[in-house]
Amino acid sequence: MKSKSNQSMVLRFAASAFAASALSSPCHADEFTAGDVWDDTKLYFTAPLRWDTKDWLFFGGALAAFGVAHAYDGPVRRHFAVGERAVLNGQDPNDLRDAIPAAAFVVGTWVVATMIGEPDGRVESYTMVEAAGFSLITAEGLKVAAGRERPDQTTEVNAWREGGDSFPSFHATAAFAVGAVFAESGGDDYRWIRRVLGYGMAAATAYVRVHDNAHWLSDTVAGAAVGIATAEFTLNRRQARTHRWELSVEPMAGGGTELSLRITLH
Repeated sequence: MKSKSNQSMVLRFAASAFAASALSSPCHADEFTAGDVWDDTKLYFTAPLRWDTKDWLFFGGALAAFGVAHAYDGPVRRHFAVGERAVLNGQDPNDLRDAIPAAAFVVGTWVVATMIGEPDGRVESYTMVEAAGFSLITAEGLKVAAGRERPDQTTEVNAWREGGDSFPSFHATAAFAVGAVFAESGGDDYRWIRRVLGYGMAAATAYVRVHDNAHWLSDTVAGAAVGIATAEFTLNRRQARTHRWELSVEPMAGGGTELSLRITLH
């Protein structure tokens, strides 16, 4: 248990380090600053107060998907928990390994954007960090409330309120948050490639967590729902920041140039 706790601390520290780097290096193209992150934080944690029909439908669909997955938690565990994976020792040797793909997407996007001098790409990486950060905070709250034991601790699928940290999967949550931002960013010319890579990475991360008996199937489904919903929130906030001011330059009929600035106040 101590090893798993230490590895979880490493994962959280890495997420915090990425967040700190984003805040210390704002992209002025979209004015992604500490103030924007603070505004996003307030809006994120009060978002349910403003949910519309689409949001409630997503929430209902997520609950339904969790219910279906939960019904198969036992059979899926029995399928994958064979040999050494069936041992109830509470150890997760692949904790850090399974966090690498999502982290690689964040770092890779930032590095490539910096090399080619593309501000939008850097903002995309910051958006990934924000989505991962918000979703992991949400996941942590759910973990504390649920207290579900992991399948490498018990064979009981309903071991809730036992002080465990299985529900939802941290790795699946972060992977879908980062992957969804990657998938839905950029131009539409390569949208299908982005979606295959982004959602593929996230789905693969969720799969290995279940395959290695580190999580129940429903843990990863819940994590995916939290990650995708948070990614959509951060993408909408990025879009709002992009269009909060517009600058245009036009020639005047009598000669000269007209400069106009339109500011959207929220």
